[in-house]
Amino acid sequence: MNIEREGVSVNSEMFREIGDINLAYMLLAQKLVKQDKAAAMFRLGIGDELADLLANMTLAQIVKLASSNLLLCSFRLEDNPMFAVMGQQKDGALQQAHMSILMAARQQTSVRTTGVA
Repeated sequence: MNIEREGVSVNSEMFREIGDINLAYMLLAQKLVKQDKAAAMFRLGIGDELADLLANMTLAQIVKLASSNLLLCSFRLEDNPMFAVMGQQKDGALQQAHMSILMAARQQTSVRTTGVA
């Protein structure tokens, strides 16, 4: 029974932390979209329609969405070329440029296969 309570406590804490990450991510994403929509779409990997939706969300809507126990952001470093770039000992600016090229190519491939920017 004590183990069960500890598990619930750990889960509750984890869900709260996920909510905190979601809120920070959503607020940052909205700020990026409002400052420079095109750059935000690229950096966040989202399309025009989602960018507009995000820019127009109220704080109450963001807080409600962020309270989910599902992580709203995801890592986009799933493939080997990106991990290879991260593992190389390059100048920071060069490494960032290389990552940007890989991300742009990946986004273009996604647009061609799904038709969604």
